[in-house]
Amino acid sequence: MHRIMCKSKIHRARITGALLYYEGSIAIDTDLLEAADILPGEKVEVLNVNNGSRIETYVIAGKKGSGEMCLNGPAARSGCEGDEIIVLAYAMVPENEAKNLKMKVVHVDSSNKIKNTFLR
Repeated sequence: MHRIMCKSKIHRARITGALLYYEGSIAIDTDLLEAADILPGEKVEVLNVNNGSRIETYVIAGKKGSGEMCLNGPAARSGCEGDEIIVLAYAMVPENEAKNLKMKVVHVDSSNKIKNTFLR
């Protein structure tokens, strides 16, 4: 048996833009992707702290060092610039490994710059 486990989390980032007519996805600063071990094209869940929405989409690599966190396409309807979001990525893990999996957590400041990272 396998379990779906949360492997990565970018905590309390701020939406920097919303482009409704862009191909659907979320663009995330490459520095944040690297810190959280999330790949371009990877499926993520985006939780909006301000309005309670939860969406699934895929990641596009944003400009390195930009703090970019931009909702694109239909995802743009789920948040506004300045809203706080949590980005989660999951992995399917064999049950014997699931109990030992450590989630990579990235905390950011109000400009989406990395404050700290740790394993939980």
